[in-house]
Amino acid sequence: MDTRTNPIRTRLEALREVMSREGVDALLVPSADPHLSEYLPERWQGRQFFSGFTGSMGTLVVMLDRAAVFADSRYWMQAEVELAGTGVDLVKIPTGTATHHVTWLTEQVKRGGTVAVDAQVLGLAAAQQLRTALDAAGITLRTDADLLQAAWPERPALPTEPVYAHTAPHAPLARTAKLDQIRQAMTRHGATHHFVSTVDDIAWITNLRGSDVNYNPVFLAHVLLAQAGVTVFVGEGKVPAALAEELRAQGFALAPYSQAPSALAALPSDAVLLMDPRRVTLGLRQAVASGVKVVEAINPSTLFKSRKTTEEAAFAREAMARDGAAMCAFYAWFEQALGRERITEVTVDEKLSAERANQPGFVGLSFPVIAGFAANGAMPHYRATAESHAVIEGSSLLLIDSGGQYLGGTTDITRVWPVGTVSAAMKRDYTLVLKGTMALSRAKFPRGTLSPMLDALARAPLWEQGIEFGHGTGHGVGYFLNVHEGPQSISKAIPEPHMAMEPGMITSIEPGVYRPGQWGVRIENLVLNVPASTPEGSTFAEFLEFETLTLCPIDTRCIDRALMREDEVQWLNAYHAVVLERLRPLVQGDARAWLEERTKPI
Repeated sequence: MDTRTNPIRTRLEALREVMSREGVDALLVPSADPHLSEYLPERWQGRQFFSGFTGSMGTLVVMLDRAAVFADSRYWMQAEVELAGTGVDLVKIPTGTATHHVTWLTEQVKRGGTVAVDAQVLGLAAAQQLRTALDAAGITLRTDADLLQAAWPERPALPTEPVYAHTAPHAPLARTAKLDQIRQAMTRHGATHHFVSTVDDIAWITNLRGSDVNYNPVFLAHVLLAQAGVTVFVGEGKVPAALAEELRAQGFALAPYSQAPSALAALPSDAVLLMDPRRVTLGLRQAVASGVKVVEAINPSTLFKSRKTTEEAAFAREAMARDGAAMCAFYAWFEQALGRERITEVTVDEKLSAERANQPGFVGLSFPVIAGFAANGAMPHYRATAESHAVIEGSSLLLIDSGGQYLGGTTDITRVWPVGTVSAAMKRDYTLVLKGTMALSRAKFPRGTLSPMLDALARAPLWEQGIEFGHGTGHGVGYFLNVHEGPQSISKAIPEPHMAMEPGMITSIEPGVYRPGQWGVRIENLVLNVPASTPEGSTFAEFLEFETLTLCPIDTRCIDRALMREDEVQWLNAYHAVVLERLRPLVQGDARAWLEERTKPI
């Protein structure tokens, strides 16, 4: 391609013309929408539109003479390919939450210059950090305009898909009971009102779901709670009449989506408003009436929804079993077809997604299927496309990271399968990753342990061999909600009080090894925090442990048995016994035969 005609260069030229007219030296384009979502509606895919980088996380900075995308190691290989010829540089950062772009701006923009960012998509906490850094460097921060709009004539409109109810039995706690929980928390904070923007919190509070965001069953809305009422700001016509009437009868008023800022501006002067600075934008904070006292604290719903009820946990186990049955059917086909049919990474996506769609309660995928063969497996967030994909042939490893949304839960699983002859180096990497997965899966820890403190347990077997991976070890998972949810994070994040591990939390465990240009290994299960027996003489009253929820064989052909301790072998055999017991009634024929073969003890 002639880089002079690259469409990204053309788009950047248009954007720079707008910046010049507005007197802006640098424009910050975060991967965010007015709800600070991870997965964005097309209208707020500005970072992707103006850079060409399609990763789910990353920050774009555009100056009049250069541009850069800041991305962590999960996306480095992908970004290098996608940014080639665009005139956009890649700046490598250590983690997805790193803020190197702030320092970069202070170094690149001259004193007296102006940095612009749309306040409607800038998190309040991020805005505070950015403003402090720019003020110290003598740089003006402008947040009053959406400069993308003028340079993006075909910008998509707001989504219009309808909202629907998540009903019993899969929604065991009524929305009115959830309001009671939140209002009790508001009282503890001394708050008369509470504003919520994060769409997964809103879906949980209201027991409503939607399809405004790919892979996440959520809808765009804001919520303003008072002690005696609650208003949902949502697109007009998105809530069907019968559902709207049901909501009104339960104390939920509906208002147009665009009126949320006006409602904040109209709060009485004696109001005390609870807002989460990490889950609300600067623009919405600026809309709050000047006399209103604002209490900054984590959304109570973020804590409540992370702790699945006994009933929700039971439905999640069912969803994991259905998901496992789908994978058995897929892998049975895959192993029979390998070497006889032409199979590509795209074929894997299509076939596996079709098997999930056959399962009861399936609603959709929880994220795009990651099927990476050989070198493509070394890119943690790789995605095959019709234009660019690998044929699965020869000898290497196939990494498949996938998941589904079911009425009774959200799944996320990664497995690695041998194709052809597996080398000793591949087996070594695979076994070390498995040892990391098992080490954390077997942990017992005091209730309230801050989740980042557990991260090293999964890394230790890899660290012993001088190996490291750049992503977190585990993320929270929603209940028929976002596949990534907080507040817990098993990672190198700086521990904070709200990251305490509590009963009912569902979290992933997914260490990995990535050999650029060769192969990747990641073995991922979802686990549930459950009470653990307390040893006699314990000085702490309450311990937790993990119940492994994910049900799918872990391929034993890739294991280097010499690297496994006997207790690790026992854990793996016990896990496979559970997988066989739970899945055998749900599969038949080739899928059952495959399941029985792949769960044999070693």
